[in-house]
Amino acid sequence: MTEPTLKIVKPNFLEKFKSKRPPDIGGVETLLTALPISKIGDVGDWARLHPSEDEYWTPELCFVSVPIKGTKRDMLHLIDEDIAMEHLPAKKIQRFRLALASKPHDVFFFCIVPSQNLDNPWNQSALEACELAKTRWTQALSRKSEGVDAYLIKHAQNEDAFPPSKWPLRTLAELIEVTFRAANIEHDRHPGLLRLIGAKQDLG
Repeated sequence: MTEPTLKIVKPNFLEKFKSKRPPDIGGVETLLTALPISKIGDVGDWARLHPSEDEYWTPELCFVSVPIKGTKRDMLHLIDEDIAMEHLPAKKIQRFRLALASKPHDVFFFCIVPSQNLDNPWNQSALEACELAKTRWTQALSRKSEGVDAYLIKHAQNEDAFPPSKWPLRTLAELIEVTFRAANIEHDRHPGLLRLIGAKQDLG
């Protein structure tokens, strides 16, 4: 009776380098990142806003700008309106809408859409630019150097100068959630609110 021969199985060299991520399916996104936020007059490029207000424009929301240690620019935070009105002066509270927007070649961002003080020429012309950008590549250029407190609205010479935007498949709620994941004030002990009211923060 012969002894069974032991078969040595060599590990597959490529196995340890094999991707564990499921393959992409055409048109399905795998990465969700925070989007920048900009006024249409600060974009500095052509912009399109998502044509569906129902799906990709928010209602009016409440925001505050919070100074952040080590950064030059304040960080925009979503804030519960009741908390904002209880603790902050009206001047600190900002109210506007956000719309999913794109620069040429699918550079996505959230565009600030004015919803208050619409008799102000800056807000009025910015809102007009946002509405027009739903259907055309649009720029809003400041006329302050001309002594005019409003934006000059321009359209691209050729609408097919840039490919149509391939809008994200993620929902508006998902895009908002990831953008403000670290910047939303829902209670009165939030470090951002404490910074604004000058209250001592519990670092323990």
